[in-house]
Amino acid sequence: MLINKRLILAHFWLAFIVFGAALVLGAWQMFERSPLNVWHFNPEFYYRSVTAHGTVMGYVFPTLVAMGFGYAISEAALERPLVGRRWAWAGIALVAIGSVVAMIPVSLGLASVLYTFYPPMIGNAFYYIGVVLVVVGSWIWVALMSINLAVWKRDNRDKPVPLAMFANVAGSLLWGWTAVGAALELIFQIIPTALGLTTTIDAGLARVFFSWTLHAIVYFWLIPTYIAYYTIFPRAIGGRLYSDAMGRVAFIMFVVVAMPIGVHHLFADPQVGAGFKFMQSVFTGLVALPTLLTVFTICASAEIASRLRGGRGAFGWIGALPWKNPIMLATALSLVMLGFGGAGGLINMSYQLNTSIHNTQWITGHFHLIFGGAIVIMYFAIAYDLWPHLTGRTLDSHGLMRTQLWLWFIGMIVTTFPWHYVGILGMPRRMAFYDYANPAIAPQAFSVVISAFGGLILLTSGILFLIVLIRGQFAPRGEAGSYSFAIPLHMPARIPVALNSFGLWLALMIGLTIVNYGYPIGQLMAVKNTSVPAVYVGASR
Repeated sequence: MLINKRLILAHFWLAFIVFGAALVLGAWQMFERSPLNVWHFNPEFYYRSVTAHGTVMGYVFPTLVAMGFGYAISEAALERPLVGRRWAWAGIALVAIGSVVAMIPVSLGLASVLYTFYPPMIGNAFYYIGVVLVVVGSWIWVALMSINLAVWKRDNRDKPVPLAMFANVAGSLLWGWTAVGAALELIFQIIPTALGLTTTIDAGLARVFFSWTLHAIVYFWLIPTYIAYYTIFPRAIGGRLYSDAMGRVAFIMFVVVAMPIGVHHLFADPQVGAGFKFMQSVFTGLVALPTLLTVFTICASAEIASRLRGGRGAFGWIGALPWKNPIMLATALSLVMLGFGGAGGLINMSYQLNTSIHNTQWITGHFHLIFGGAIVIMYFAIAYDLWPHLTGRTLDSHGLMRTQLWLWFIGMIVTTFPWHYVGILGMPRRMAFYDYANPAIAPQAFSVVISAFGGLILLTSGILFLIVLIRGQFAPRGEAGSYSFAIPLHMPARIPVALNSFGLWLALMIGLTIVNYGYPIGQLMAVKNTSVPAVYVGASR
């Protein structure tokens, strides 16, 4: 039962419009820094583009998808209209206004600081204020998800919370706490410096605050994808979810262990002690466990669907899966990219191995393969699955959908695998220009050209995706029926309180964050004379 279809559609359309713009910027960046570029661009344009691309892809696009999908889940899973509809419209308005406010100084060259902010570089204050507005808008969604769950539980005592809503609230709570680190950095350090209230900034402390957000945000991006794995994929291929309980355990583990791991991005920073780096490296390893649980559960769910379709044999059932179904294809391709990206993550979490690839193109390849690959391809699947229910029109371009998904997969592999390779060779990331005539760099040229062609494939796929959605808006009307989620193989009548609520897990999430971040932050705040002069970007000073 989807009541507020216009609200949900508004989130998705805004998300995919800004995604399309950021995708164009990304493809241009790959061409700009490749040997194919024979023009002499001002490198400042490259950094403006990287800042805009990263800000949209990191903060705006996934936030809007999570919000829109979250509102759809709330109404469909709880089978009741959304509580707080006007607040939801206010949330998307803040996200939209914040995006415009942030992008104006970026486009003018006043805030080329990349989406990680990079203090002591300081951009125009309106860039940071815009980002804060985006986060505040998303926090409205965080509050509404908890409120809607609380209202439903009040009226449905002792009933299991539907898995889709349980996971949705887990993702919102994770984001609500994850964003606090960057918010503290912005409000108490960067914005005062950008406004001229101080001319110095403690860059080391700022980096620790941002690490609070830096990696946990990936799991916020990932939660909608995992919700689709557990609650859309089994139903879409005609099967059942292997285990409802495993899904709950996986989402709980994300809430608990996804937060205190960001310091593994600071292995090369002297401000944080080796002990805390080790602790967060261990937690980074633990966060692989919910993914392993998920891969097992989803593969088991696929086998159930195949057996129901007549699949036989130890491996013959794989061929009986509905491979022409776009949701089946998207999920399979997503899991392949998740496997490759996760393997690269094991390198990043190792203190010793990280030193070899720190701040190289390897890192760029890794997070694009996880986010742009495994996550975004499931955002496409979510849109394809929801669109007929939101528009009341048929979405029957299955051949075009499959082509689009294959192109996205191929484009992401062609783009990111060469990045991993040149990263091993030592190519630094986030540079606008490389002298490929230099004998030391020349062997990397071919790989960079290949990745640039991958960017063109991704751009083509993105255009096809928007074409599918636009065609869906004007397709003949059709009855899609009520929107539903996968049914577990064994429907639980009762669920333990620990798997049906978040009190204990929120306490652990906050407690572990305080344990793993409290001392490093407190120590850095206590040390005197650690601030350095701000370096103002563009014409802001």
